[in-house]
Amino acid sequence: MSDASGITDVTIIGGGPTGLFAAFYAGLRGVSCRIVDALPQLGGQLMALYPEKYVFDVGGLPRILAKDLAKNMIEQGTQFGPEVVLGEEVQRLEPDGDHIRLVTQKGEYLTKTVVITAGKGALNPRVLECPGWNEHAGDGGGVHTHVRQPEDFRGKRVLLVGGGDSAVDWVLGLKGVASEVTLIHRRPEFRAHKASVEQMWKAAEAGEVAVKTPYEVRSIHGRAGCVAKATIYNNDTNEDVEMEVDAVVALLGFKPDLGPIGNWGLELEKNTIKVSQLMETNLPGVYAAGDVVHYPGKLELIATGYGEAAIAVNNAVHHINPKARVNPGHSTNLKIFKQDD
Repeated sequence: MSDASGITDVTIIGGGPTGLFAAFYAGLRGVSCRIVDALPQLGGQLMALYPEKYVFDVGGLPRILAKDLAKNMIEQGTQFGPEVVLGEEVQRLEPDGDHIRLVTQKGEYLTKTVVITAGKGALNPRVLECPGWNEHAGDGGGVHTHVRQPEDFRGKRVLLVGGGDSAVDWVLGLKGVASEVTLIHRRPEFRAHKASVEQMWKAAEAGEVAVKTPYEVRSIHGRAGCVAKATIYNNDTNEDVEMEVDAVVALLGFKPDLGPIGNWGLELEKNTIKVSQLMETNLPGVYAAGDVVHYPGKLELIATGYGEAAIAVNNAVHHINPKARVNPGHSTNLKIFKQDD
């Protein structure tokens, strides 16, 4: 919570897993905290894009549904009572004396420090640039850029397009749910985790799914506003194949778009924010963590974001009070958790 003047010690821009872990660390350090997110709910992409998808690379959790990871992160991140502002995008970040003013489309917020955990920025999925896509876009049309609920595809003939983790994961995730699952990719090699790719090929060999390479979508056709067919083609031979389908899902990733963040005077590289080893940006009192940052050796993982969030918040606390230690010590020894020996 902010103080009586409305000034918060740390304001976190972004309510995904990295931002929520940053909020946890702010509470752990005993400083006031505010989370601001443009989405209507906390959880970031875990909730907005793939709540039913399993996440496998978080420490201590062999596998967990994204929505359940988000639920746990929200519980952990809000346990110390941060102020939560949802449905507001920060348009401007401006110095204001010893503080920083954040301006959204609905209001203004003063803070002593900022931690930007905005992920890839705006969620602008890549779409298929082919005849029929735009005609069938929107609710009920049959073309999609992500899978929110597998049950939405129950009993349907589904064509998936892509070669990354999401595409391969959803081939496996929709197996046994959809009546037919076909994945096409424009080249024989897949970018997904090796174990998942091997599992996909085993399912294909067993006749549970179909995998076609090197294929792309030529066009999408429909009846009464719904997808009915897709024409795909072999990009080596240019030979067309017509498929009867009920849904086309293009899992092609996202176009990086920092949105207003790109106009705040931050030093950028590769459409991300450059930070130091302390997660400092070039602006005093402004830190960043998670997929939004760049530094040599950066890995875009939730696990990496957790560590970066802790570094950012601990250094923000030290920025506010130079006498405060950067390293808070082990959580098991902190009085805030009131553990009995």
